[in-house]
Amino acid sequence: MKRGKLALCAALIALTLTACGKTARTPSDQAGKLKVSVSFNALKEIASAVGGEYADIATIIPDGTEPHEFEPKAQDMAALSHAAIFVYNGFGLEKWAPQAIEVAGNKALVAVDASEGAEPIALEGEEAIEHGNTDPHLWLSLKGAEIETRNVAKAFAKADPAHAAAYGKNADAFVAKLEGLYAEYAPKMKAAPSRAIVTGHAAFGYLCRDFGLEQNSVEDAFASGEPTPQQLARLVEFAKAKKVKTIFAEEMASPAVSKTLASELGAKVETIYTMEGAEDGKSYLDRMRHNLDAICASLNE
Repeated sequence: MKRGKLALCAALIALTLTACGKTARTPSDQAGKLKVSVSFNALKEIASAVGGEYADIATIIPDGTEPHEFEPKAQDMAALSHAAIFVYNGFGLEKWAPQAIEVAGNKALVAVDASEGAEPIALEGEEAIEHGNTDPHLWLSLKGAEIETRNVAKAFAKADPAHAAAYGKNADAFVAKLEGLYAEYAPKMKAAPSRAIVTGHAAFGYLCRDFGLEQNSVEDAFASGEPTPQQLARLVEFAKAKKVKTIFAEEMASPAVSKTLASELGAKVETIYTMEGAEDGKSYLDRMRHNLDAICASLNE
């Protein structure tokens, strides 16, 4: 058994013992707000937009922690034993989620796979063998975020029917903002002379699908290791052939390699947000606009 699985098993055993020793708790806090657990920052932003004043939302994966490599401890998952809602991304990102839900023993918990109903992007080769055959980064797509917002709203309505109308209204408002961004940037992307981007890791496949773009990256979708010299050479050739003049870097995905690649190409490096943790004090929509501006600019260089 791998070390990660051993750690998860230990955490689940500890959580079981903790849950068995406590009486059932209400799924709302002292202010009457729904207690909501989410796996990471982007889902917190979506859940906050939907839940509004009626929700108290806590994130399981700490900021600055790579979600692909996260191994939960008992204290990370203890909140599930007395939460009303648990929102996780799905598409194989939180492989620990089903076991955590089961062991929490919270019969009132409404668990929502935010990616349910979305069309996945398939992974291939060694990456698929090691991590699963689905790209998990749906939250970085405007269209994907719409699906996740609707799924979250359904979960809120199920857990708290008294405020279902408010949750639906909040979801409509957030989706309208996502659709507004798409309507603003789709013509710009379509008119751009280039269709290719190079990123720190392959996290923007769904966003590229939104706009008909092509992505190549320094690391794979799970940010699992730096490229070999041969892979880097192929990436250089791709960037030259596509006349890429901007290399996008992310803090948790080999920014040094991105800078090396940019130096090889005579290109510049720009920061792009993956929204896996809170970044620069910006909201989800602010970071999405930043990403769209940066990508659009790169396509027009």
